Amino acid sequence: MSEQTIRVGVIGAGGWATYGHLPALRTLPEFDVVAVSARRKESAEKAAEKFGIPRVYADTHELIKDPDVDLVAVLTPTSQRVPLVKAAIEAGKDVYSEWPLTTRTADSEELLALAEAKGVRHAVGLQRRQGPAARYARDLVARGYVGDVRAARISVGVDAFGPVMPEKVAWTFDVDAFTHVLSIYGGHFLDVLFQIVGPPKDLTSVIETQFSELTVEETGKTVTSAKPDAVMAIGTLENGGLFSVQLEGGQKFPTGLQIDITGTEGVLRLTNDRAFENTEDNTLHGVNGDSSPGSALAVLPVPEEYRSLPDASLDESVQDLAHLYAAFARDKANGTTEATTFADAVNQHHLIDRIQESSERRSA
Repeated sequence: MSEQTIRVGVIGAGGWATYGHLPALRTLPEFDVVAVSARRKESAEKAAEKFGIPRVYADTHELIKDPDVDLVAVLTPTSQRVPLVKAAIEAGKDVYSEWPLTTRTADSEELLALAEAKGVRHAVGLQRRQGPAARYARDLVARGYVGDVRAARISVGVDAFGPVMPEKVAWTFDVDAFTHVLSIYGGHFLDVLFQIVGPPKDLTSVIETQFSELTVEETGKTVTSAKPDAVMAIGTLENGGLFSVQLEGGQKFPTGLQIDITGTEGVLRLTNDRAFENTEDNTLHGVNGDSSPGSALAVLPVPEEYRSLPDASLDESVQDLAHLYAAFARDKANGTTEATTFADAVNQHHLIDRIQESSERRSA
């Protein structure tokens, strides 16, 4: 382990920690996971044994205070993150938080202000923009591949957040948990869209709760729901182009991800049959230049320089996370800003607020 190695303490040992974070961190020489803590100590001990983590803490605050921890990764449910992130910042530790950063915009703004005041580095798990195809699409647009952007369209369709869900995620039934189609899939994939084509300027939206009753799979218990599970929005981009958004949860036959970007000189299309936990990277298609009118879109291979990880054997969704951690390490070493930060999280909170407020005005 070199002096530059970032020593990580992980809080949370659930499915995304053991499927995503710990395997991703294990592949990166810049990091060493030295401690783990979880609500159930047995879960932390199991993760420690599987991934060779030397220290297990029953008390998360003891992990945060550990002098051998440089970076605290907070992977708990959203409603539990504020005090843990705040404690890590107060301890002078760099901190990673899953997205959503918090359940309320004001709380996320407070954490951003605190991190900046304390001078600690911070990252948030908006890792989808780090995928090779997404970064290549961003660079192609910046280089003028499509010319001036005329329109951008995104469709995300998933089977998650349907009318029947297992008991282990019943805590998401409460709209105040901020864990639904708009906050999760909107947060991740609108971040991808707008980092490619630039930020939105004006928007109008419609939000619906099409599954007004949710059922716990194991018990048959039902609850009334106010969570959004279908979202549409249209608007203008800062650069003058148009955009449209469709987010749909609980699909019986998931449609996945599709982004279309049309411009004065060409077209780009980014697709994936699985929007989340995908085993393969998004596929990028394009056409531009001197092609005759009506020419078909062709696959655009992603250059190898966008695939810089030392281990490509993990599922692509986990590799996206590894790309984010690698960007964080480069930022720390070089003073750059490649990784998504709490500032990006606050931007997403504000965007979601705008979508919700537009829909509420329409319904008033």
